[in-house]
Amino acid sequence: MESGANGTGDAGPGYGIGAVARRLGVPAPTLRTWNQRYGLGPSRRSPGGHRRYDEADLLRLEEMNRLIKAGIAPADAASRALRLSPPEKTPPPETAPETAPETARDTTPETAPAAPSGVRVPSMARLARAADVLDGPTVAAGVAAALDVHGVRWTWQELVLPVFERICRTQKRTGSGIDVEHLFSDRVLAELHLHADRHRVPVTGRSVLLACAEDEQHSLPVHALAAGLAERGVDARTLGARVPCSALAAAMRRLGPAVVFVWSQQETTGDPAPLAALPALRPPARLVVGGRGWWEPLPRGVVRVRTFDEAVSTVMKALA
Repeated sequence: MESGANGTGDAGPGYGIGAVARRLGVPAPTLRTWNQRYGLGPSRRSPGGHRRYDEADLLRLEEMNRLIKAGIAPADAASRALRLSPPEKTPPPETAPETAPETARDTTPETAPAAPSGVRVPSMARLARAADVLDGPTVAAGVAAALDVHGVRWTWQELVLPVFERICRTQKRTGSGIDVEHLFSDRVLAELHLHADRHRVPVTGRSVLLACAEDEQHSLPVHALAAGLAERGVDARTLGARVPCSALAAAMRRLGPAVVFVWSQQETTGDPAPLAALPALRPPARLVVGGRGWWEPLPRGVVRVRTFDEAVSTVMKALA
């Protein structure tokens, strides 16, 4: 934990406003405004009397920042952030060395729903801390519980994406954390596959074909969409990452899907020209693309979606 980071030279417990500003990427004047207007301020004092942010304060500020970036009005975001419960320390196992990293903290209220397995749905902060210490079983159990209780949409938007945002912020700040990202992605992917398999139904009618653009390695959003469609009884076939246009075309001819969804997350993979070369099927397939990588303009007839809900809605309308 950082100390003495508020420029006062007072090395008491907690975080100074300068350290919090750097950690969140939020200017110190904005943090002071959030404190004055909404009560999202430091709750501790150092031995010298200086106000300090503790872990609970950071949790609420991170949530406030995330909600505002998601388009929520500041007052509403503050109201939701203030409802978060303070974290409780979980002591490390007795066999753990004294230098072991801090274990994850459960910030989920005691009344939070539990999955049939009995595992409680974790908070974003708890799941992120489990990923930080490379605790794969805890990450997997938490994601599985969220999928069982809330389904794919909530788990993806309220849990998985915020954790990824936090991991990415850490990478930008420290230059490290690729191992955390890979472990988290691997565990989320595994649980999405299991969840989709539990909802798989006999194939009736035309399917949906999901793939990443050629050379696009970020395939997790495609698998999340496939799991979300499985919950709705849709037969979604996922080709995964780095699908050559020729392979996608061959799969289209083989399956005759009603919808083809192609994901591009990075601008280097978002050239839309190959889309125009995909085969024209009879009956026709709706071609949908997602991800911020795609260049404009898109070929005629290609539909672009920008959110998980929009992707699901577009696919379901095409199947109706």
